Amino acid sequence: MNLLPHIAERVFAAPLMIARPKLDVILGVLAPRLQGNPLAPKESVAPRSLFEVTAEGVAIIPVAGTLVRRATGLEAQSGLTSYGGLSEQVAEATADPSIRAILLDVDSSGGEAGGVFDLADQIFAARQVKPVWAVANESAFSAAYALAASAEKIYVTRTGGVGSIGVIAVHLDQSQADEQDGFKYTAIFAGEHKNDYSPHEPLTDPARASLQKEVDRVYGLFAQSVARGRGLSLEAVQKTEAALLFGKDALTAGLADRIGTLEAALADLTASLSSPFNNPSRKELFMSKPEQSPPIEAKEDLPDLETLKADLLEKARAEAKAEAMAYVAEVHDLCALAGAAHRATDFIVKGMAIDAIRHELLEAKAKASETTTLTGHIPPQEAQAAAKIDTTAIYAKRNNMKGD
Repeated sequence: MNLLPHIAERVFAAPLMIARPKLDVILGVLAPRLQGNPLAPKESVAPRSLFEVTAEGVAIIPVAGTLVRRATGLEAQSGLTSYGGLSEQVAEATADPSIRAILLDVDSSGGEAGGVFDLADQIFAARQVKPVWAVANESAFSAAYALAASAEKIYVTRTGGVGSIGVIAVHLDQSQADEQDGFKYTAIFAGEHKNDYSPHEPLTDPARASLQKEVDRVYGLFAQSVARGRGLSLEAVQKTEAALLFGKDALTAGLADRIGTLEAALADLTASLSSPFNNPSRKELFMSKPEQSPPIEAKEDLPDLETLKADLLEKARAEAKAEAMAYVAEVHDLCALAGAAHRATDFIVKGMAIDAIRHELLEAKAKASETTTLTGHIPPQEAQAAAKIDTTAIYAKRNNMKGD
């Protein structure tokens, strides 16, 4: 079977959420063959394996290759990954009570726009049931980043990248090639736009305007989805101008949270599951039915109520203290990356949320200068100020907030 027509209709005159270098690779392979020898069918291969689950209950779902809405008949041939297949895996991992968290292992330059936002919404909703993290391992660009941005936390490897928050469409004009080969196509049609995007003639101005309008519409959906998932303003997302961001630049722009490998992200996610506040999930608690729970039988060896209260209070205090220290460390990391380590103390004393701090640092950077180089250097006097932070008071404050 010649698969070229099926592939071509997905590439040309359609909004794509794909990094430009990857698009050029596809065009370089596809376009010359439209009038030459078609791609030879390959022998069918076994379908890709489903996600794996660690002993600690973390489902690792791979998001790799070119992303499309459906890959039926094409996945084995072209190395495509379908949103439909990913949706089934996310749904299964979310519903399985033995799975405690989901980790998206992302290595993709993006793909089709159709279907990506439905899957992004599904991933974002899964966060209400159990932790969902993502790793750019190595690439999470365009449509792939739309999926990663819907997770709670994003890791990026030292050589990995994120971003390409943009939309592109390509029209193939092969009219000159037709003329050289002795072909002349005449289209007879009804409806002003029926012949828009024909590859056998140059793109008309109305057709160009129509395609640009659709590209802009999809771009708006993309930017809004990322802003929601990352807790950024729409303006901050649009200011990235579809750039590819790597390493610390990705953290500074607010498009990632940590630099680390898949193994590091898995270890951190697994460690976070040990918190008594993570299991069972809030949704499971709210949805549980009294009649499904076995009756509690009185036993003489049960600890008294005061002992239980004391144990729970001690665990809560330990958790709150650990969260407070992690909060202090994260604020310092953000401020150091933004070259504003002196602001960390003020943010911590105010108890500002991490997303709000990131937003304020990004706004300050934009106002200061577009050419300002962000560094992680902390001047001695700023380090001294940071050392005077009263972590006990911070712990107490955050503990009181939990009690409220």
